Amino acid sequence: QVQLVESGGGLVQAGGSLRLSCTAPGTIFSIVSMGWYRQAPGKQRELVATITSGGVTVYADSVKGRFTISRDNAKNTVYLQMTRLTPEDTAVYYCRAGSPWWGQGTQVTVSS
Repeated sequence: QVQLVESGGGLVQAGGSLRLSCTAPGTIFSIVSMGWYRQAPGKQRELVATITSGGVTVYADSVKGRFTISRDNAKNTVYLQMTRLTPEDTAVYYCRAGSPWWGQGTQVTVSS
């Protein structure tokens, strides 16, 4: 079983920043795309950003220019740097490795 360990969520005021981290087993990290998704109350889970093993990134339109996804292959860790946060960014953020593997989620709450 693949376990993804997430950290970095919390409460922040609008306009603030947070950085999420997700560590995956080294056996898969180097060969799969990694991604961040989020789910707000009453809404479907949606893509936030993904990064391939080669470093190619994709972002949701709603976060372009504010969020940055990156990966440290030496640490088997993917990051999501979030800036200029708004209350609309409030959600549970999930890390995803490849297709089938998900983290447990970390809460991000942005107060107005």
